[in-house]
Amino acid sequence: MRTKEQYIKGLSKMKRNVYLDGELIDRADELQADCLNVMGTTFEEAARPENQELCTAISHLTGERINRFNHIHQNTDDLHNKQDMTRMYCQKVGGCIQRCMGIDATNAIYNVSYEADKLNKGATQYHENFKKWLGRFQTEDLVGCCAQTDVKGDRILRPADQPNLDAYVRIKERLSDGIVVSGCKVHISEASVADEVLVVPTRALRPEDKDYAVAFAVPGDWDGLKQVVTVHNLRPRKYFKRGFVPGATDSYVIFDDCFVPWERVFLAGEWQHGGVLALLFALFHRHSYSGCKPAIGDIVLGNAALAAEVNNVHKAPHVRQKLSEIILTTELGYAAGYTASDLGKPEVYMPGVGFIPYGPGSYIPNSIYCNVGRCLTGEAVWREAEILCDIAGGVVATFPYEKDFVNPETKDLLLKYTKRNPNMSSEDQAQFWRYMGDVLCSASGGIHNVGSYHGGGSPVMEQIAITTQYDIESRKKMVKYLAGMSGGDREALSKQTTRKAKTPAGAAKK
Repeated sequence: MRTKEQYIKGLSKMKRNVYLDGELIDRADELQADCLNVMGTTFEEAARPENQELCTAISHLTGERINRFNHIHQNTDDLHNKQDMTRMYCQKVGGCIQRCMGIDATNAIYNVSYEADKLNKGATQYHENFKKWLGRFQTEDLVGCCAQTDVKGDRILRPADQPNLDAYVRIKERLSDGIVVSGCKVHISEASVADEVLVVPTRALRPEDKDYAVAFAVPGDWDGLKQVVTVHNLRPRKYFKRGFVPGATDSYVIFDDCFVPWERVFLAGEWQHGGVLALLFALFHRHSYSGCKPAIGDIVLGNAALAAEVNNVHKAPHVRQKLSEIILTTELGYAAGYTASDLGKPEVYMPGVGFIPYGPGSYIPNSIYCNVGRCLTGEAVWREAEILCDIAGGVVATFPYEKDFVNPETKDLLLKYTKRNPNMSSEDQAQFWRYMGDVLCSASGGIHNVGSYHGGGSPVMEQIAITTQYDIESRKKMVKYLAGMSGGDREALSKQTTRKAKTPAGAAKK
């Protein structure tokens, strides 16, 4: 596995194709240093012996130990560890760890490429292509991002009906040695600091949309690929340093008649699987949210509790009520993800059919609980910001600049007039308000909230998944029985909810 330094050195060797504010920049540019600081944590922590079980895994392809972010889930323990690893990392960096895009995309493509080959009765080698790519991805400890969201053009029209045919990334030309793709993917987190860009469809497709059923992976500096990046950094500090300095990036990833060789293509026209791949990536990514969102909830809780303490109102009943609200949302989101892990199996839910075996045997988290957890915590973003604002008060919006706290003319006066709790030092109180300004009043803080709400799918998408996959009919039959109506079924609900007892670990081998 690589070190943080080796990772950054590798990025600096890549060709320049990243544009920022009109300039062509190096991936190791100082403006991306804070984002690299976040991503580098995934290398540093994985190297610690005490984190081996949580942050690393044994590759099912090579038998070698690899970073868990590059692993294919082999059992429910893998799903549990991925969730807990994500929560730990997000706590350490104070927000999104970003590297989850790679693990979620690889697990989705691993399954869909296998099923596409089955559909084609051996005429394609998507799965073998992907396994060869995955072996290198794991061995070289590469960072992957997932390019899913298309620009979409006229939102009322389907891909093939768009006046701009490149509103969704498409296969523009098929050649003997590969395909030529055209289009743009947007809001692509950490693409500017990723070694590889994995591309998957963004929606269900029709036969006439087959050119949009495409999945592939190319290096971030591949010919025909351009990135226009937005960098999300906090205001630099000179005198009162942060404990950890986070950063993030998002890119418009533009494919300008980009050639992709067949060995890097994992889906090319199988429209039946385009929508499945879109949903499966979203499912794995919503499972990741059951780790990162609880971590963000942990940080929100700490902020709210400290704001109350600095204001010396921490014993007030209304504060206790607001803190409990944050805890409820945080732990229910985690519990939903934990259940999704525990019920994981090599199956997917097909509307009108139910759960069916899918893929070569890797584990997929339970869809209902992934969507429940993501929807619950995503919708709470603005309420949690409201709670922080309410407890903190207006001081976060008007707190003086740091230089005013080192100016001899104003320093002592400001420390005197910003102190609220007599049992906490003035310096610590000032440092806390600076941090709260980062959270509530900075551009990055606002972007973080929008990302937390929409990332992995807006709440309406989870609501659609929940209501289309949940067995509502059996609940209606149960109530019909209780009410004495025709069509009632006393056993309807128990048939659906009874769980088989799990076989104790190791029992199957005996």
